[in-house]
This record gives sequence, structure tokens and C-alpha cells, in this order.
Amino acid sequence: MPISILFSASLSRKVTRLTKAAQKVEHLEFDAARIGATHIVEFDELIQSFSHMSESLSQKTEELQFEQDKLSKLVDLGISLSSEKNTDRLMEGLMRGAKELTNADGCSLYTVNDNRNLEFKIVMNDSLGIASGGTSGNETSLAELVLYHEDGSPNLKHVACYAAIQEETVNIADVYSSDEFDFSGPKAFDESTGYRTGSMLTVPLKPRGGRVIGVLQIINAQDKYGDGFVAFDKDLEPFVEALAAQASTALYNLQLLEGQENLMDALIQLIAGAIDAKSPYTGGHCERVPELAIMLAKEACEADTGSFADFAFETDEEWREYEIGAWLHDCGKVVTPEYVVDKATKLETIYNRIHEVRTRFEVLLRDARIDMLEAVANGMAQDQAQAAFEEKRQQLFDDFAFVAECNVGGEFMSDEALARLQKIATIQWKRHFDIKLGLSQAEEKRFVSEPDGDCLEYLLADKPFHVFPRADTVHEVYAERGFKLDVPDNLYDQGELYNLSIKRGTLTEEERFKINEHIIQSILMLEQLPLPDHLKRVPEYAGTHHETMIGTGYPRKLDAEDLSIPSRIMAIADIFEALTASDRPYKPVKTLSEAVKILSFFKKDQHIDGELFDLFLTSGVYKVYAERFLLPEQLDEVDITPYLG
Repeated sequence: MPISILFSASLSRKVTRLTKAAQKVEHLEFDAARIGATHIVEFDELIQSFSHMSESLSQKTEELQFEQDKLSKLVDLGISLSSEKNTDRLMEGLMRGAKELTNADGCSLYTVNDNRNLEFKIVMNDSLGIASGGTSGNETSLAELVLYHEDGSPNLKHVACYAAIQEETVNIADVYSSDEFDFSGPKAFDESTGYRTGSMLTVPLKPRGGRVIGVLQIINAQDKYGDGFVAFDKDLEPFVEALAAQASTALYNLQLLEGQENLMDALIQLIAGAIDAKSPYTGGHCERVPELAIMLAKEACEADTGSFADFAFETDEEWREYEIGAWLHDCGKVVTPEYVVDKATKLETIYNRIHEVRTRFEVLLRDARIDMLEAVANGMAQDQAQAAFEEKRQQLFDDFAFVAECNVGGEFMSDEALARLQKIATIQWKRHFDIKLGLSQAEEKRFVSEPDGDCLEYLLADKPFHVFPRADTVHEVYAERGFKLDVPDNLYDQGELYNLSIKRGTLTEEERFKINEHIIQSILMLEQLPLPDHLKRVPEYAGTHHETMIGTGYPRKLDAEDLSIPSRIMAIADIFEALTASDRPYKPVKTLSEAVKILSFFKKDQHIDGELFDLFLTSGVYKVYAERFLLPEQLDEVDITPYLG
């Protein structure tokens, strides 16, 4: 073949190879091995240079992709953790996220407790099969760690304490090869479980701008082939620290929220306890009503028939809302005077004024004796004067006994008894001392029309100073709020004849309103609170337990259409607790069967929800409650059959 043809073919192949190489370069394909040599020195050097650049760019791309993946994972974990409202689940989410970010085998978490020490909370370990907390039955290395010694010096020998005190991340390549810290705890754990603690990454949990609240300890980073542990990559530390910062902020916020809720619960129970402590007549009521209300509410939630088929408290917040309403159902009693709640006799205010009346009878008796002696001195026969005195004496004793009996009160006072009381009231006695001495400023205003001294007084009197006018415009205010109670014109009327003439019980119209008004005060107090949305129904739950199914209750005369199931439950709980309470000094203790029978009358009169009453019996709630809170002598057998349906 001619040399010219061979040269031409060789040149053609080189041109073709050069053309393909140029096209690869044009498309940024710099792999020299794939392009091959062009035998043009300058071009081959250019390709080689671009090839190195491509390798570097590829490595950077991989690094960027790694960081992008970690950042993406970090963002997802941050969103997940920030939306978690349960502390335990938040801690578990943090640990799972840390394990995923670092490809680690295990993880444990400590939190700073009230003693300012590190307290173990939770551990996860794939090799030991611990997926969501626990200690694999051994807590030797997971005991409370003291951050500061008794002399105040920091405890820096434990890596978790060091990380917390110094507020810095500690990366240990191999626990068994390190002499920086005391690892006797992990080694003892390994010995007891057969585990092998290798690499360890310890990260403090510190909210931004706050102090350390815990420590996250990640154990045994795994190599990508799963052949064993490796040291934790330094490049991972910023990602883990960022995750820890996000989680610690979320955890800190949850701890603050839990602290506020605990404080709120304590204050609520403090108020309820104070109300119960105000009077032996209501002791324990505010504590027991929530217990019974929650028990019956749970049964209603589990029922799947009738009115309860669609009823349920589906979240913890709904249960908490109802429980708070139950605890605060009588909070308005803080403004109800004890002497009204405890009024056991008609003349009782802060004390029983029957003693004043008795003293007047003593004065009349002495006056009668003086009259007898003066009559004898003036010439009347001794026998005649003595007989007149004895007749007067017996009349006074009989009249006082009658007045004292009226003071005790009862179910009914006859017209004849009222007439006799009014006749006794007209008896007069002479007062000599100034009634205006030793008064308070408020009393001086009320006693202004009273004569100073040396005047005749009625034995039983209704005087101007006995009346306490209602100074506020409560009528209009209550009407605007939808309260339909009849408001008496006076705040109190302590008139003696007025009180002794009460036909039923011991309370005047004004005092009965003052007691009933506690429910209005409860509603007003609770509605003034800046309650969050998940507690908005607390005033409703607390303020409707005196309403009835037929609109005859108070304070708003609501009927069945206006009363929710939780409100109806509260009414039954309130009544049944009062019926079965054994700490009421004003009434004898009722047996369980007696209380159930009386409650059935409330059902018959449509004062309570009949369907709920049936559930109360058939579910056995009445019996469970009785076994917890009633005295042994109250626990008798109850045949519920007659009360159902």
C-alpha cells in the first residue's frame, strides 16, 4: 500500500479521535480514561487537567449531597420534634434522630433534675433489642450522676457531667482506649450485659439562651458495611449539635408547659381544698366530686348506644378540661360566708344569738322576782306574791323553751306557732345601757336611729340595724349575663323575729340566695380567666351542675337541650357525693341503698338525666365509688332493678 494512503488513514483516525475528545470536553465529560490519549501533548494535558478538576468536583458534589441529605434529615427531625407535645415521645424522637444521623447502635439520655444532678431517663440500643426506652434490666451505669460535689467543685471525671458543665461536645473514639474520663460505669454495664461500648459522642442539651437541661450520649457509630463500630465523624458533630439544640428547646418548652400545668393543677386543688376546709359541712366535697365525675364520664365514653353513641373525650386535653371543671365546680364558695353555709339554727350568724334572747328572759325573771319582793314590802301577802311570781316564772320558762325550739328549725312551722312567736315578741323589757357604745364604724351607721338608753325593748325585735341593704346593681348585672335567679333587695336581714319565723329549715330568703349565688360567682370567676382554647368549656362544666332537665334549676334555668352530657354527669356526681358524704355534721349518715333511692327521685322528677342515672347503676360506678369513699357501715346491698328504665 502506498505510504501516502497509510499516512492519510492514520491522520484520519487521529482527527476522528480528536473530534470525539473535543465533543466530550464540550459536554463536560472530563474522564481521561474514557477519552483516551490524543497524542497531542497540549490537548492531552488539558484533558488531564480537566479530569482532575472533574474528580474534585465530583467529590465536592458528593460532600454537598451528604450535607444536603443531613440538612434535609435535620429539618424533618426538627419539625417533628417541635410539634411533639409529649415529653417521653419527644425524648425518644430525639434519640432515634441522633441514631439515624450518626448511624449509631445505641443512645441514652440524661436530664438535669431538681437536685441539679444528671438523672437517667431513657436508653435505646439495637444490639440489645431496646427499641423505646428501658435499661435491659441493668441500671448500674445509669444511676444519677452528681454534677457538683459537696464542696462545690465540678465533677469532671464522668464524660456526661463534663459535657454538661463545660457545655461542649465530647467525641471519644474508643472508650476502652481512652483515659480522659472514668468509664467504669459503661464497662460495668458491658460486663453485665455482654455488650461492647466503643465510640461515644456526648452532646449537652442546651436551649438557645438557656442553661443545660440534659445530656445526649450516642454509642457505637457503625461503619457503612455494618462490620463493627467506628469513631464518630467530626463532620457529623455540627448536625448532632443542631439536632440537640432544637430538641432541647422543644424539651425545655414542654418542661415549662408541664410546670405551668402542674402549678395550675396545684392551685386548683389548693382552692378546692380551701373551700372544703372552710366548713365541716362541705369537707372533701370538692375533692370527691371530680373522682365520681371522671368515673362516670369514662363509662359514657365507652358506651356505644343511646345518647352516648357519639360522645367521647378523644384527647388528653379534653379530659383535662373536664377534670378542671369538676375541681372548680364550687370555686365560687370562696366568697360565701362560713356562717351562712354553716347556719344550723335560725338565729345563728357568726354565733348563735339565742344566748342574747336567753339573757333577756333572765332579765325578765329577775324583774319578776324584784316585783314580788316589792309587792311583799308594800303589804301584799307572801303566799299571794309568791304564787304570782311562780306563775310568771313558769310562763317565762315555757316561752323560752318554745323560742329555743323555733330556733332549731325543722321541716314545717305551723301558723299557730307563728302566732305564738309573734305574741311572745311583744313582751317588753327595760334597757338601761347605751346601745351605741363600743361599735365599729360600720355599726355606728346602722345603729344611728337607736335610742341611747333607758328605754323599753321588745323581747324579739326586727330593727333597722338588722338589715344589710344590697349596695350594688346586681339585679341588672345578673340579668345581662343570663342569670335568672330572683335577687332579694337586701343582702342580709338578721331580724330576730324575721329569722325565727322561717317556716322551713334555718335559712332566710337572703341567705338561701347567697348560698345559691356561689354558682354564679363560680361562672363569673372562671369566665374572667384568660383560658386557652382547649380550656374554654371549663366555666360550662363547672357552672351547670345545679341545672335540671326541665329548666327548674339555677342559675340560668337551662333545660335538656342546653345541657351537654359532661354537664349532666357533673350534676349526678354533685348530688350523689352530697347524699353519701359521711362528714356532714348536720345530717345522719345515709347508707348506699338510701342514697341511690333518693337519687332515683331526682330522676323521676327530671332533675337529672335518666339515661345517665341508669348507666350510673348498670356500669357499677356507684358501687366502685362507694367502696372507695364510703364508710363500711354505709355499704349495704342495692337492688337497682326498680330504678332502671
